[in-house]
Amino acid sequence: MNRTEPLVLGIESSCDETGVGIVRGTRLLANTVSSSMDEHVRFGGVIPEIASRAHLDALVPTLHEALETAGVALEDVDALAVTSGPGLAGALMVGVCGAKALAVATGKPLFAVNHLVAHVGAGLMDDGVYGGALPADLGALLVSGGHTEVLRVRNIAGDVELLGSTIDDAAGEAYDKVARLLGLGYPGGPAIDRIAREGNPRAVRFPRGLTQPKYMGTAEEPGPHRYDWSFSGLKTAVARCVEQFEAAGQEVPVADIAASFQEAVVDVITSKAVLACREQGIRNLLLGGGVAANSRLRELTRARCGSAGISLAVPEFSLCTDNGAMVAALAARVIMDGGEPSDLDFAPESSLPVTAVTV
Repeated sequence: MNRTEPLVLGIESSCDETGVGIVRGTRLLANTVSSSMDEHVRFGGVIPEIASRAHLDALVPTLHEALETAGVALEDVDALAVTSGPGLAGALMVGVCGAKALAVATGKPLFAVNHLVAHVGAGLMDDGVYGGALPADLGALLVSGGHTEVLRVRNIAGDVELLGSTIDDAAGEAYDKVARLLGLGYPGGPAIDRIAREGNPRAVRFPRGLTQPKYMGTAEEPGPHRYDWSFSGLKTAVARCVEQFEAAGQEVPVADIAASFQEAVVDVITSKAVLACREQGIRNLLLGGGVAANSRLRELTRARCGSAGISLAVPEFSLCTDNGAMVAALAARVIMDGGEPSDLDFAPESSLPVTAVTV
């Protein structure tokens, strides 16, 4: 196996995107994604069974398109990679079984990698935010429909530490639920971001979860949730606010509520992420995940990182959302660092911890 510039094909199927990406070392050759989002719109959220069936339909065509885009044949590939978790169990199963079948049929080694760490791997490509080499003191803020975490990355191939995470809803999940309450449809993130520009973010003072002293503690004596988030109470507060306007027979000020909700989310996310970076000596922060497309999150993260002397990097949007290129990039780094392939008896794990870079 070529460990200097391995040609790696990565498969991603953790939620509603079927992604196949191909990299040669740190150079991106193909990033092909097929999304089933439109099939979930009428349900107001991702339906696991529908997502799994969509992966079954999309995997082979997406694979062929990626190979054609990269200008390589399957036999040219040095190694295969696949997301083994975390994610939706059925969706993961489709990608893992497809990758195992390819590995058996071609005799290629297979690397099962962590979906969350792969989001950080999006910064590994030559034309990406870090030019192929991640900084030594790197943190990662991952904000998506299923995850909200802040990580310390000492070595992306094997040393990743979870500093904080949501203890209930992920930020993107909260956006979807609040958008439904406001009649804005699915997906909620883009809809709320768009209408929030017309509203007053100070119209309603919504709660910032886990910011009370008993949860925060101090730098010397940290509380139990110093770097953690909670969004379920915020969602409930929005529901009560809407009910009050409706009960009074008044028109619901959708734009003001959306703007106030969004401000509450991005305020607490950015303040805690920057706090974690400052106290942990992290000078470089990568913002990733689908919610990284949110304009207010980008704006406030950039401003607060700038004030704290922290360098912020945000990959292009196609590499922030779930994709196979980030999976291939992470596996390529593992290979170049001397990592060994996975045994084919591994199983997908929907709650795979972020500290398990490979399986």
